[in-house]
Amino acid sequence: MKLLYSPTSPYSRKVLVLAQETGVDSQLELETADPWPGDSQVGQFNPLGKVPALIMGNGRVLYDSPVICEYLDAHHDGAKFFPAQGERRWDALAVQALSDGILDATVLIRLESMRPEEKRHEPWAQRQLAAVRRGLAALERDARILEGEASIAHISVGCALGYLDFRLSDEDWRTPHPQLATWFASWSKRPSMEATAPPSG
Repeated sequence: MKLLYSPTSPYSRKVLVLAQETGVDSQLELETADPWPGDSQVGQFNPLGKVPALIMGNGRVLYDSPVICEYLDAHHDGAKFFPAQGERRWDALAVQALSDGILDATVLIRLESMRPEEKRHEPWAQRQLAAVRRGLAALERDARILEGEASIAHISVGCALGYLDFRLSDEDWRTPHPQLATWFASWSKRPSMEATAPPSG
């Protein structure tokens, strides 16, 4: 299987972290891909032109990160990161969705900041930032979910918080969310997180 990914993509990082946590990383051929150029190869495999994209041996392509993560989780013999049933499953999926929403808003803030200054729309950026802050507040309220056995919830929250540090370093999310800050300080030391950290600079 070949994984098209970007080292700076938090969605790619989710897949890479899960792959390392489950041991399926040995089955993946990694290929970096820039989805932004108009002639990017990514659009040949994912019609949405986004990474990550998982190209399987039969030519079928899976996207996006929640689908790829669940597929990889189904193809190893260890403890599963997607709970099979019950409240634990719905908690994990809900937290994954919330974390991905925080990522979506953060990416939009990043893209807005890259526009020429005279074309930036500050109310739009502030709307996205408000979504990030509400999302973090919700995660702080439900931090109990992160106390249990590692799941896709843990990976998703870890990648979202790591991306905030990477792209919105001026946003002090730790002070108002002490439980998340304490948890992330520990989670970010896992080998899978350290190995997939976005490049500095």
